[in-house]
Amino acid sequence: MVEEGEIPISLQKVKHILLILSGKGGVGKSSVTTQLALTLLNRGFKVGILDIDLTGPSMPRMFGLEDKKLYQSTSNGWIPAFYDSTKQLSVCSIGFLLNDRGNSIVWRGPKKTGMIRQFLKDVQWGELDYLLVDTPPGTSDEHIALAEEIRYCNNIDGAVIVTTPQLVSVSDVRKEINFCRKVKFRILGIIENMSGFVCPYCSTCTNIFGSGGGKILADQLAIPYLGNVPIDPKFTELIETQQQKRAESKDATLMTLYKKCELSSLFDKITEQILSETNRKLN
Repeated sequence: MVEEGEIPISLQKVKHILLILSGKGGVGKSSVTTQLALTLLNRGFKVGILDIDLTGPSMPRMFGLEDKKLYQSTSNGWIPAFYDSTKQLSVCSIGFLLNDRGNSIVWRGPKKTGMIRQFLKDVQWGELDYLLVDTPPGTSDEHIALAEEIRYCNNIDGAVIVTTPQLVSVSDVRKEINFCRKVKFRILGIIENMSGFVCPYCSTCTNIFGSGGGKILADQLAIPYLGNVPIDPKFTELIETQQQKRAESKDATLMTLYKKCELSSLFDKITEQILSETNRKLN
């Protein structure tokens, strides 16, 4: 643990830190993190992603980096995996330490929190515009360790909360919001993910899980509502076929491919709202 009042050295050159939280699993939090990162990258920002979901690390797969490894530097901890030679995107995840995506992490709480503390203190991020922290669901030991390690950081912009329209998800998100308030994480807004299904043939959106739960919760708790995001099979296909497309053309990076995705314009508006909330905090 860092000493009282001390900011981890690894985070001192990071301008903005965004936490991506959810009350329960399966709400598409990693998908939201990925699309926020891609939107920021396409705006010219230098972005890092810290995946602290130890039992379900998704970031290596989301960015087609499963063949990458983390390396220990001779001086100051781990070097994150870079997407390409430009080093505009760097990723740190326990997924890089596993030999196979099917391997499971069977650890008790103290070992999990120890790994998260190490991720927060011992990764050489260097200068970043934004660091997105993809967290596990719930309010477990990992979240407490996160709150303790970054409590003195003055570059924490706040948390983006992800829910789905169903009442069971909204109820769990309410608990996550209470957690944020207890540990003094500023809430930048709520995103309602999986809010409808976009037909890949006619682009019609059908609300198969309902709609509006996230907006109602945001209004009840006076929290900014960032928008609703539908399920788009084309985005899933983009993630699964990105390596093949990149092998066919060096210019076919995930960032350029995502610009053609219909969800990109939606996340551009969501990101604009997040940046607006960030500026409001700074002012």
